[in-house]
Amino acid sequence: MDQVNRRDWLRGGAAMAVSAAASAAPKPLTEKEKLARIASNTWPMRTLFKTRAAGRTPNEKTLEFRKKYGEITMLDFPQFTKDIFPGVTHMDLWSSLFGDFNDESMYAKTTMTMGTNTRTVSEFDPSTPTGKKWLDQLAGKIAATGVKCHHVSNNAPRDICDLDPEKRKAGIEVAKKWLDGSAQIGAKTMRVNTGGPRIAPNAVATQDYPRNDEIVKYLSNAIESFKEMADYGGKVGVKVTIENHWGLSANPINVRIILDEVKHPFCEASPDFCNWEHEYLLYHGLEALAPYTHTTVHAKYWNRWKEVDVQRCVKIMNKANFQGKFALEYEDGPGDGVDGARYLFKEVMAAL
Repeated sequence: MDQVNRRDWLRGGAAMAVSAAASAAPKPLTEKEKLARIASNTWPMRTLFKTRAAGRTPNEKTLEFRKKYGEITMLDFPQFTKDIFPGVTHMDLWSSLFGDFNDESMYAKTTMTMGTNTRTVSEFDPSTPTGKKWLDQLAGKIAATGVKCHHVSNNAPRDICDLDPEKRKAGIEVAKKWLDGSAQIGAKTMRVNTGGPRIAPNAVATQDYPRNDEIVKYLSNAIESFKEMADYGGKVGVKVTIENHWGLSANPINVRIILDEVKHPFCEASPDFCNWEHEYLLYHGLEALAPYTHTTVHAKYWNRWKEVDVQRCVKIMNKANFQGKFALEYEDGPGDGVDGARYLFKEVMAAL
């Protein structure tokens, strides 16, 4: 009798284990649920956009691209998304494409340094009266099409970790203006670059052992800046994100340090599948940032690397229980921006 009872108990326990495992297994997403996880992206389409570059003749590749899809502005992009990616209802918008290029009143002059080169550029200022009016127009297009702005990929705020306190303060103020503008069009997240040297300071030998006191100065400033921006983002309802771009953020551990120290619900990572310094980071770097990522990720293909397994990257995010949007940011490769984004669309959908 004891043996029978034990056998029945084991059978029952096994059945319960199978049942528990089945209930724990994630339910496959429907087509509609998968589409809700995708965002179009202006970056692959940037050469279709009208620009401020008067007098420049577009190259042959751009001319062919425009002949195929036409020339557009940001106000056209919600409808462009509906036409090119049926069923996709979210967008990732690049800051440099904002505004009406025929109206100088919504742009501000700013000086930027790239390496040893310094130049003055005009950038959209969301705090100007005409800038706010233009953002209202964009919000109207968003409402009319039902295609929402999910993320703003922002290059405008600079010097966020700069050692010059005045430059850092000015960069934070630009970020706050853009957080207001992002909230105006309903964005959930906005990227802010860490700033500082494009190549982060390296360690030096001290008695044959490396030490990097220089980078600590930049990290400390970045932490303070992102705390202030996250507090402001919390007030307006837009999260501030750090992408693996250049400088400090090229190293995923630096990004984790900043986020751990800031420790704010309105500050998180928004990693890009390909913006890494070497091929081993393609997957290991993404795994390092995945737990810090909740809202936005850039699903990218870039022929800078010999191989980019997009589906593997999506699965890394799935394993980390990422529930946000995958923005289709095709960088460069065999096709044009639309071809590349459509390739990414298929790969992400398949891995979801």
